[in-house]
Amino acid sequence: MFKKPTTCVGIDVGGTKILGVLNNGISQDIISEHKLPTPKDDPDAVVPQILKVLELLMADAEELGHPVSAVGVGVPGLVDHSGVLRYGPNVPGVLNLEIASIIRQRFGLPAIAENDGTLAALLEHRLGAASGHDNALVITQGTGIGAGLIMNGQIVRGANGFAGEPGHALIDPEGPMCACQQVGCWEALSSGAGLANIAKLLVEEGKALAIVELAGGDSAAIRGEHVAQAFEAGDSDAAEVFDRFATWVAVGISNWCALLDPSVVVLGGGLASISQHFIEKVEQRVPDRLLGAQYRPAVKVVPAKFSYESGALGAALRAKELFKTR
Repeated sequence: MFKKPTTCVGIDVGGTKILGVLNNGISQDIISEHKLPTPKDDPDAVVPQILKVLELLMADAEELGHPVSAVGVGVPGLVDHSGVLRYGPNVPGVLNLEIASIIRQRFGLPAIAENDGTLAALLEHRLGAASGHDNALVITQGTGIGAGLIMNGQIVRGANGFAGEPGHALIDPEGPMCACQQVGCWEALSSGAGLANIAKLLVEEGKALAIVELAGGDSAAIRGEHVAQAFEAGDSDAAEVFDRFATWVAVGISNWCALLDPSVVVLGGGLASISQHFIEKVEQRVPDRLLGAQYRPAVKVVPAKFSYESGALGAALRAKELFKTR
């Protein structure tokens, strides 16, 4: 008698949305997906929203005859080796979240939780743009900056599980405030929030009027999406914002290349997908700050293969890998 095929659930908890997918844990194929907004002003509502996404996927799996064998969850922030989110600046008020334990108790399924950037790196290394590279840095630019490190073919998580947070390295002591409440983080200049911060600096110079208009006339309300909209419409000030943005992204990457010596840097997330020209501009500027750039092989900066689904798919792959489900 044939056994029913099993699936894994992967859930990505982002700053604006919670995305869940059904996947076989070995390929990029998405069998089913559901997305709900991340509760912004009520930390206590985050777990119920995650569980609601999981319940929707469990119902799909039952209807399709593909029982769920394991669950993986990607969360932005400091996730320890036991799967507890200790702190996440882009999910304010959510502290010491034991989401894997809650899922195990509620559904009786094997479950793990890890940093979302780490899971995106796993996916890109197994199936994407970092495939074939034993030493890679995978960066996701969204609401904040996530990252995952591949060293000698293995995911690097560090002593506590907290490795891979380059977004909160100090890059400009005079820079803008970051979501972590520190000044001058790389994330504050190289994420969606960073794009908005750079645009606000141009407003102070008497520029970026089209961007302000898209933000309803309030410069304080500028978001990365407004800059992207103006850029796509051909606005020259938005192009200048992206030019400065590319420089800051390259400065951060050069720092991490000096430390880690990767053969490839993969840029993912909504911002990196704007244009190939942006990726090329970043790659061209990395040597400007990289020690001995003229004496070492050029560091490739390439777009990620996966986009919005990377954290969720990576979580499904990780669940399959850890629990060795059939």
